[in-house]
Amino acid sequence: MLRGGTFNLLVGGPKATWPSDLAAKAIDGPWIGVDRGTLRLIDLGIQPIAVIGDFDSLQPGELQRVRRNVKDIRQSQPEKDFTDTQSAVSVAFGDYGADKLDIYGATGGRMDHFLANLFLVLEPQYKRYASQIRLIDRQNTIQFFAPGKYTIDKEADKKYLAFIPLTPIDHLSLLDEKYQLHDEPIPYPISFASNEFVGEHGTFQFDTGLLCVIQSCDTYEARHE
Repeated sequence: MLRGGTFNLLVGGPKATWPSDLAAKAIDGPWIGVDRGTLRLIDLGIQPIAVIGDFDSLQPGELQRVRRNVKDIRQSQPEKDFTDTQSAVSVAFGDYGADKLDIYGATGGRMDHFLANLFLVLEPQYKRYASQIRLIDRQNTIQFFAPGKYTIDKEADKKYLAFIPLTPIDHLSLLDEKYQLHDEPIPYPISFASNEFVGEHGTFQFDTGLLCVIQSCDTYEARHE
C-alpha cells in the first residue's frame, strides 16, 4: 500500500472554485475522492487510490463507474456521526500514512459544509494533523498553525494575507507584515483580514491556541492568473 508523502483530497464542492492546476491535472501525488468528488476525478482521468462517502448524490450508473475504477471503496451510511470529509482525512492519515494533505473542493457551495471543513482541525481526533492540512481553492490557500514561530513564503498569485485565531491565542505577533501586532492577547476568534506581505516572506509567532492563516487574491486576479 502506498504510504507517506503529500496526498490530495477532492470534495464535491463547485468546480468553479478549483485552482487552474487541478482542472489541468497538474497536481502531483495520489488522490482520495469524497462522494461526488470521486466521479469528478474519474472524469479528469485521475484514478483515486481510495474513495469515501455515502454516495447519495450519485446515480446508480455513476456509482458503477466508481466501482469499476477504484479498488478501495469506503461506503458509509447517510446517517452518521462524521462527515465524509472527516472520514477521508482519517483514512489519509491513519490508513495511508500521509505526511501532508491538500484538500480541494471544500470551500464553495453550502456554507455549513465549508464551516465543517474549516473547523475540522479543532476536533480532538484531527487537531494533531492541523499543521499538515491545507484547504486550497482558486482564490485561497488556508493553513493551520500550532504555537511557535513561523516564516511562510508568499505565493506568486496571492496578494492578501489573513490571520484568523480559531481559539483564544496569547502573544500573537505579526513581525514583518504590512500591518503588525506585538504580543497581543486574542481572547476570541476574529479575522485579521486584508494584511499583506512586505517582500516574499512573512513571519509570525504566538504562544497558545490554533491559528488559521490564509493567502488569497481577488476574484478578478484569480480569473486572470
